[in-house]
Amino acid sequence: MASATSRPPIRVAVTGAAGNIGYAAIFRLASGAVFGPDQPVALNLIEVGPGLDALKGVVMELEDAAFPLLADVVATGDLDAGFRDADWCLLIGAVPRKAGMERKDLLGINGRIFVGQGEAIGRSAKPGVRVLVVGNPCNTNALIALRAGKLRPENVFAMTRLDENRAKAMLAAKAGVHVSAVRRVGIWGNHSSTQFPAFAHATLGGRPATAAIPDHAWLRDTFVPAVQQRGAAVIKARGASSAASAANAALDTLRSLHFPTPEGDWHSVAVLSKGDYGVKPGILFGYPVRTKADGSWEIVQGLELDAFAREKVALTEQELLEERATAAEALGVAL
Repeated sequence: MASATSRPPIRVAVTGAAGNIGYAAIFRLASGAVFGPDQPVALNLIEVGPGLDALKGVVMELEDAAFPLLADVVATGDLDAGFRDADWCLLIGAVPRKAGMERKDLLGINGRIFVGQGEAIGRSAKPGVRVLVVGNPCNTNALIALRAGKLRPENVFAMTRLDENRAKAMLAAKAGVHVSAVRRVGIWGNHSSTQFPAFAHATLGGRPATAAIPDHAWLRDTFVPAVQQRGAAVIKARGASSAASAANAALDTLRSLHFPTPEGDWHSVAVLSKGDYGVKPGILFGYPVRTKADGSWEIVQGLELDAFAREKVALTEQELLEERATAAEALGVAL
């Protein structure tokens, strides 16, 4: 496929490409909605088992869409072929937790998947490849892939943007403002029911959230648990987990890590902790971050955390430490 511009394409590998989240993501990747209207994109689409048949149809649809920016499509069930020369790896595919399955079982099953994916990325992707893990439990899966592939720690991320987007929508609705007016919402910790959606530093239309929403009891006792439990609420309502909104959040994350963060704002993603804000090093922990003009990123520093926030951060940190220990035991490796 010939691209519309002479710029080299950004090659994005996507696992679970024929699944609900992957299907919702790849057409927007191909359209230029993520990396810009003058940036060609190449897609490496990875599936397993029965998904390979569905993937053939997805490729046909990509062809039928005639995206001017789509430079190449590779569809495969082979990990090395799928990750070859990738600039970005979007790891969506994972086994969902099923009835009767303990968290240790899920960590063991998905852990082995992400060991294999991490190793293949290390062998086949570009040396500076960046990896975003969406498949849950995404924080610990990202840590497993990072260690297995001996990847650059600064280039491995786990998605917390869905939680950020949910939090922004809830704050906007409560304050009666458009969601675009909400800034500086940070998601701390794990993408799970222990995550902490911090509101103390958020602004709504330029006003502090705590001024725009004077009902501080609502912020602590309704807003925080509502964000934490939103995924379960979606499953209860539609009989399936979030798909389109998860895909949207994944693409938001890629875009926010590709382009500089607007002045005075930040975005949320889980990165390898080095001890910032007292969090123990060696876990993928959600922080508010800023992307610099050169494409690097930094954790937002100097934020004051009150006793309520510190308690919530400690709870989600403890869960991630327990997940790491459980995964290490299940896999028989050091993490």
